[in-house]
Amino acid sequence: MRNLASLEGSQVIAIAEISPTARKRAQKAYPGVLVTANASDVILSTEIDMVAVVSPVWTHYELAKAALENGKHVFVEKPFTSNAQQGEELINLALQKNLKIMVDHTFLFTGAVRKISELLEEGTLGNLYYYDSTRVNLGLFQHDINVLWDLAPHDLSIMDYLIKTSPEAIVATGERHLNGYEDVAFMTLYFPEKVIAHINVNWLSPVKVRTTLIGGEKRMLVWNDLEADEKVKVYDKGVKITNREGVYELLVNYRSGDMWAPQLEQVEALHHELSYFVDCISSGEEPFNNGCAGLRVVKMLEAANESLKTKGTLVYL
Repeated sequence: MRNLASLEGSQVIAIAEISPTARKRAQKAYPGVLVTANASDVILSTEIDMVAVVSPVWTHYELAKAALENGKHVFVEKPFTSNAQQGEELINLALQKNLKIMVDHTFLFTGAVRKISELLEEGTLGNLYYYDSTRVNLGLFQHDINVLWDLAPHDLSIMDYLIKTSPEAIVATGERHLNGYEDVAFMTLYFPEKVIAHINVNWLSPVKVRTTLIGGEKRMLVWNDLEADEKVKVYDKGVKITNREGVYELLVNYRSGDMWAPQLEQVEALHHELSYFVDCISSGEEPFNNGCAGLRVVKMLEAANESLKTKGTLVYL
């Protein structure tokens, strides 16, 4: 609400919220805005061009579909939908109606991810070897999805944006301890060109960790999102292997150079993302984090769920 209300080119007309406490808070903060308990008051309004669906995953499809059917562009929280079939249906509906869908992959708009993308594009890291992420904390437990569906979309959307190719196969393992949903899980993704990715997600960690390692042929990178300064550090470290003629052993040379922390753009990612969506609606440009990007993440999550059920079977996409 705060970001949409402060954007040039956007005016907030209404908020639909089922919690009476939240409605009271919203009405106090935004006295000139209609606050209602009924989503259809927003979806059917002729004054509204775009609807933001910020609700539990199982409600995304129904709310987004109703909004699209009533001529509204849609901003949907991650993950896009509960399954791939729902995502495909929403994408097709938006195409028919000439409307835009944006999926809230907020991290793509952070200074850190934008800088990492730039470094990869420039070839600073060389050929990519691996992406390794730890995203753990104590809670917040969700009551309709497991920890993979809650936390992994962040990394899956980042990987989809940075690696540019889709994974060929996925393995996932995990366990349920408290509420019937996996609260600890590990996911491995196999990409073409020998690129491998691993995600560790956990609601039962005593500490909060948000660290990603990206290894390349030339250099390696550490992104610690909890660092106040120097979130991204690039290490001029690597390994070179040679096999000289007449020598049967491989000769391994380790290279250890400087570490440097690139300057990152200081932006509020959600503000930047919503501003971009308003611009896309105005100009007719297709957002890069559109329904298709959201669908690719949902397909990866579905494959991971399938692998989870069989305790780590390799699932091909």
